[in-house]
Amino acid sequence: MRMNRTLRLAIGAIAVALVATACGGGGDAATTEDHVREGKLTIGIKFDQPGLGFREADGSFQGYDVEIAKYVAGKLGVPPEGITFKETPTAQRETMIMNREVDFIVATYSITDERKKKVDFAGPYFISGQALLVKNETTDITGVESLTGNKKLCSVKGSTPAQYVKDHYAKDVQLVELDNYSQCIQALRSGAVDVVTTDDIILAGFAGQVSGELKLVGDTFTTEKYGIGLKKGDQQTRAKINDAIEQMIADGSWQKAFENTIGPLRGSTLTPPSVDRY
Repeated sequence: MRMNRTLRLAIGAIAVALVATACGGGGDAATTEDHVREGKLTIGIKFDQPGLGFREADGSFQGYDVEIAKYVAGKLGVPPEGITFKETPTAQRETMIMNREVDFIVATYSITDERKKKVDFAGPYFISGQALLVKNETTDITGVESLTGNKKLCSVKGSTPAQYVKDHYAKDVQLVELDNYSQCIQALRSGAVDVVTTDDIILAGFAGQVSGELKLVGDTFTTEKYGIGLKKGDQQTRAKINDAIEQMIADGSWQKAFENTIGPLRGSTLTPPSVDRY
């Protein structure tokens, strides 16, 4: 049966559209294994978290998450010069993984059941806990139970800490959600908000950046397991990253990386996490 030229062109156009859709509308269709074979990886990190994932003025990247990412990439066979670091805002992390804009994400990324519906996690590589940060002269906020009255509590869009505080500890607190933690810190320093909440390790980094001006108060009140987020179903890469995390802990590089980055700001002892092989 012969098709006329118009019909052939129409079928061709449909085929191209289907391929584009399958590739995520312009995303990279290659797998992480393909990228590893090429000696290149795109890794998502934060650009604005001192001691964890921070972009310096000269364009270099520093922090604990950065060191974790470099070590894992090396164990996968990709040298530091083969890594492209890409900024991954909190609210966009799952989307960036699903669209293959990054191979994996190392960005204070707490493992939760809700997130595991969309992406997979290797790790955890670190265990943190939610805390509160206030101005140094603040005396009426001493912990999460003291958030009475209409205190203004800042956290980041797409994250859960502020809502968790409101739901479990302080129903009258006023939530202020900004685009990133740097903006929350600015709001705290200016007096626009009374307190900032997220994980203690993140808050410690910001407090260290303005030494003597801000302080952590109270005990941590959640357990946050930081994992490396990657494409759902990519069990081969996940297993290799888990192997790398275990090797990093065993050979002492994990402890050394912590001490050289966020450790002095956090000021507490470390307990190595157990990798989850689900």
